[in-house]
Amino acid sequence: MNTPTSTKENINRLIEFRQAVYEHVFQRRRDALFDTLDALLSSGTFASFAYLSQSERFERKWPSLYAAVEDGQIDSEAMRRLLAGQLPQKGICVFPLDSSSWARPRSRVLADLQYVYQASSDVDGGNITIGYPYSLLEWCAEAHTSWSLPLDVRRISSKQTAQDVGVAQIQALAEARAGCSEALDIVPADGKYGNGRFLSRVSGLRVGIVTRLRSDRVFYRLAKPTPGKRGRPARYGKRFAFKDEQTWGNPDKVQEFQDEHYGKVRLKRWNGLRDKHAPGLTCDLIRAEIHLEKDKPPEAVWFAWLPPVHPPAEIAITAQTIWTAYVNRWPIEPGMRFRKETLGWTLPRFQSAETGDTWTYLVALAHWMLFLARPIVKDSPL
Repeated sequence: MNTPTSTKENINRLIEFRQAVYEHVFQRRRDALFDTLDALLSSGTFASFAYLSQSERFERKWPSLYAAVEDGQIDSEAMRRLLAGQLPQKGICVFPLDSSSWARPRSRVLADLQYVYQASSDVDGGNITIGYPYSLLEWCAEAHTSWSLPLDVRRISSKQTAQDVGVAQIQALAEARAGCSEALDIVPADGKYGNGRFLSRVSGLRVGIVTRLRSDRVFYRLAKPTPGKRGRPARYGKRFAFKDEQTWGNPDKVQEFQDEHYGKVRLKRWNGLRDKHAPGLTCDLIRAEIHLEKDKPPEAVWFAWLPPVHPPAEIAITAQTIWTAYVNRWPIEPGMRFRKETLGWTLPRFQSAETGDTWTYLVALAHWMLFLARPIVKDSPL
């Protein structure tokens, strides 16, 4: 993808994107779906799904609004290909992985409902409710901004876990980006993905994986061959416990630098550690210490790093590169909040999970169109 430089090029890019959505992504009830999408783009925050039928951009009667999401058909594979085509072809690209829930506590007759986590400041910062979980693989277009755009959104069925769906999404991303030889793609994920079952299934791809690890984890060094010893050679060497500094030994690399947002950062890296819960998996460990100038700095954070196969030669993958990719995953949080609070992702109360999926895709496309239209409109904050 070539980045447009003029207003005309940006307008043409948005027109081409909209045309591709209409022709290739929307399969059935195209006109009703597109009117619903335009109404969503122009209405701003709305109190009810039915209010979209009152938009000037919705040129149909109100039943078509429900017909669009209930009878409309969206090709999710074509949508993923279209969104992947909007990504840069070179440089470092960050694709955070996370999950979010659509609470449906009063819809107990819906199929495949699950217990999901819902953030709430009233109950110790969180609450358990009934609803649908979704796995989101996104693209952070700009570091330290709120622009996080959905690339792949999939509902997690009761027969799957967030890790299962996340593995499929990462594998699909690696396949779609197979021809981007000048790009370094990194997928940062939080602590719930920092386990051997997940990491062993995403090892050896063209994308790098960095996940946060619990502070009580134990890894092992590679076993050294013992001359003259009979039997099967040892698989694991000396113990490496996060809580026991005596087991760490000297790091393979230490980096210190000053970050504009986090202050002084110190990174220690150990290469080639193994996890007994994932036989055959070898990863690098990074310990990050920040704000060392404070009297009581925050606790250090541990990360696991799986390097990509055939990384671009012109990009050096240092501990700083990996740590920066992880901290740049933050925009996924305001991105999800924007789709929920402004675009009304979880506002409607549809009568089937499939209808909710269709609406989810429409909200994702609306978010992308707003991003593509940003260079051609004037910023007018209230």
